[in-house]
Amino acid sequence: QAQLVETGGGLVQDGGSLRLSCAASGLIFSVYTMGWFRQAPGKEREFVTAITPRGGRTYYTDSVKGRFTISRDNAKNTVYLQMNRLKPEDTAVYYCGARWRSGDEPTARNEYNYWGQGTRVTVSS
Repeated sequence: QAQLVETGGGLVQDGGSLRLSCAASGLIFSVYTMGWFRQAPGKEREFVTAITPRGGRTYYTDSVKGRFTISRDNAKNTVYLQMNRLKPEDTAVYYCGARWRSGDEPTARNEYNYWGQGTRVTVSS
């Protein structure tokens, strides 16, 4: 049974930083594209960033470019999200997902096969 567990969320002030981690088990981590999505109160879950299986390509939504960095360590079955210069509008529950499909941009949440339970990030102004 595949399992993804996110950690690292919390409360941070405007302009601060957080690092999220997502540890995977029960799947061959190194063949999955890994993504981070977020869901703010009253909104749909939206794509934030993704990284291809060997880390060769990354994708970011425009609003986080230059502030967030995704990385992965296949030896540790873990994907990371470094978030700098956080803004109140980044407040959301952050989810990591694992996507088997390859060949196109990994931004659609319905193409992800597995999800974690989420970790809450709150940015105070």
